[in-house]
Amino acid sequence: MHSIWQAVVGLAERQHGVVARTQLVALGLVDEAIHRGVRTGRLHRVHQGVYAVGRPSLTDRGRLFAAVVSCGPTAAASHFSAAALTGLMRPRGARIDVTVGSGGTRRRRGALVIHRSPLEPGDVNEIDGIRVTSPARTIIDLADLVPERRLERLIDEAAYLGLDLRGLEPRQGRRGAAKLRRVLGRHAAGSTRTRSELEERMLALVRQAALPQPELNTEIEGKEVDFVWRRARLIVETDGWQAHGTRAAFERDRRRDADLAAAGWRVLRFSHRHLQADPAWVADRVREALR
Repeated sequence: MHSIWQAVVGLAERQHGVVARTQLVALGLVDEAIHRGVRTGRLHRVHQGVYAVGRPSLTDRGRLFAAVVSCGPTAAASHFSAAALTGLMRPRGARIDVTVGSGGTRRRRGALVIHRSPLEPGDVNEIDGIRVTSPARTIIDLADLVPERRLERLIDEAAYLGLDLRGLEPRQGRRGAAKLRRVLGRHAAGSTRTRSELEERMLALVRQAALPQPELNTEIEGKEVDFVWRRARLIVETDGWQAHGTRAAFERDRRRDADLAAAGWRVLRFSHRHLQADPAWVADRVREALR
């Protein structure tokens, strides 16, 4: 029995601290031994038929692995959970999204949201041992739930990360199909990738004010700049306090601006307060500079 529990611990170490009941049985544990393991604290039930080994706490990936395993062998992390695991967006708290490859309606089990939708062979990858929907399928799924700008950002981030987006196309019968078709028809992957909410706010202002579309986060004269209109030789920098609020940052920014001015570029800088308190003034300054 000691050797069996050693095998259980070794398996759990390879699976983010988690084992399934079927795996325990395959290793030689009978029902009574599993129940005894729960009573003595060797096993801690996470979901029906899924246990944490040794201690009840799990990492985020452990929780995700446990949720996927609890939904069966065809299940995969999907939607927001897949986007976080793939690096397309930040995690969204305790919520876990899992898709099972069958029909039916969505249901919730605590923090676990179970989606029911067919999964094609190319729809599922594996990351760190966790079954997860492919980047393309993840964006198709999220098109049902998020606004168009968020879809653009997902596609931009996938392009930046070099992820495979083959198969990214609207699927018949999906609620977000028309939305995804519009985005794919007008948006070039990677063309509007923002690195902060401040940059995102500036891009929204550009669009709302019907200003010409700039290039984002590109290199000018050997320096990376936030927004640039090449024909007007205009650069706009958005200054957040955390990144630009020190004396060293102030000196560095002044030197950058002087170098760019010497090369024939005009630089406008706007703070978070400018964009929040008086966006019309910011839009007017950019519009005048573009003239």
